[in-house]
Amino acid sequence: MGLGNRSNREITLEEVQQHGKLSLKKWLIIDNSVYDVTEWQNRHPGGRRLLAHHTGQDATEAFTAFHLDKQLVTKYLKALCVGHLPAEQQKQSPIVKDMHELRQQAEEMGLFESKLWFYAAHLSHIIVLDILAWLCLWWYGIGWLPYIITTLLLTTAQAQAGWLQHDFGHLSVFQKSRWNHWFHYFVIGGIKAASAHWWNYRHFQHHAKPNMVAKDPDVDMPYLFLLGDKLPKIWGAKQKGFMPYNYQAKYFFFLGPPLVLPVLFHIVNITYVFKRKVWTDIAWTVVYFTRLFWMFTPLLGAWGTFWMYMLVRLLESHWFVWVTQMSHIPMTIDKDQDKDWFTSQLQATCNVRQSAFNDWFTGHLNFQIEHHLFPTMPRHNFWKIAPYVERMCTKHGIEYQQKGLLTAFADVVRSLEHSGQLWYEAYHEMP
Repeated sequence: MGLGNRSNREITLEEVQQHGKLSLKKWLIIDNSVYDVTEWQNRHPGGRRLLAHHTGQDATEAFTAFHLDKQLVTKYLKALCVGHLPAEQQKQSPIVKDMHELRQQAEEMGLFESKLWFYAAHLSHIIVLDILAWLCLWWYGIGWLPYIITTLLLTTAQAQAGWLQHDFGHLSVFQKSRWNHWFHYFVIGGIKAASAHWWNYRHFQHHAKPNMVAKDPDVDMPYLFLLGDKLPKIWGAKQKGFMPYNYQAKYFFFLGPPLVLPVLFHIVNITYVFKRKVWTDIAWTVVYFTRLFWMFTPLLGAWGTFWMYMLVRLLESHWFVWVTQMSHIPMTIDKDQDKDWFTSQLQATCNVRQSAFNDWFTGHLNFQIEHHLFPTMPRHNFWKIAPYVERMCTKHGIEYQQKGLLTAFADVVRSLEHSGQLWYEAYHEMP
């Protein structure tokens, strides 16, 4: 009767839906069993909000996608089981059944097994870039050309470290979760000066409910930008908002990529770690800045090192924002419609065509569709599962979008222009 089912009580889907977000009691479904997560949500490693986003719904596919060691998690589930769905409500839809079979096929093909040499090589090239950056200033002095080269090398190292920490954060490198967590702390904290706990808190919400208003924090920015087709019309009709959203495609170049890492990154990181007293993340951040100033202060001075750090963050921010948003902003943005995993991920993501450069430049996030469907799959295997995903899309009449890198970048701007115009028209529409 499902994972950890200890109760013979039958609970209908309608009853579960009544124990959703607005209910005091929080229930959800995993493998046809119903679980009361009211108390557990405060201890959930992925965060309270991630669990809350699935209450009142069937969370089987999300549970399967996120958890590496399902046997371990099942031990916690047993005590939470309150019943199971009646037999007539346990039927899978064709698309859910096909997604389940596709995952089984990926497992049989060994696509969830990582090549450790790949990640070792990736980490090594980040360390080499850092060393070359220091050697450039040490050997050639602080002239403008060595300074520019050093900055570009550090920016590249930081961007690539961002993709690497993403791998560890998704538990896609090692078979044991704790090894992924330890390396995640090292890379995101010791190499990037960011909080692993903060990243998990935000990023898994994004993966669970991509492009869903009020659930995906990556699209929750209506006071600066209005995204998609629906929210701009709603805000425009109500004459809400204080920004000229019809110009958002233009001011995006000033308030988007330039500010995300240099400003927002520091504010949210500092606020999160001190508010929640995440001393481990604070310690790793201290390690990063100690190393940075130890290496570069003798060459640039303390203030010179600080301003170089900020310049690196500015450049990296452009790299990060364009790559991460090119696969999401142009896609469907709406409230949670409680669709199946495959459909909800496909409507919120698109791919960029494969090439050696695109794979490296984007950290394999050019395979955004496959990454969202299988978040624990090692990225070097995305290209192998992609043809199977595309065939499943064709079978169920779902568009499998892929485009060139520059087209993907341009679509971000075109999408912002389109959404801004929708707001403008609704705002000025005559009653």
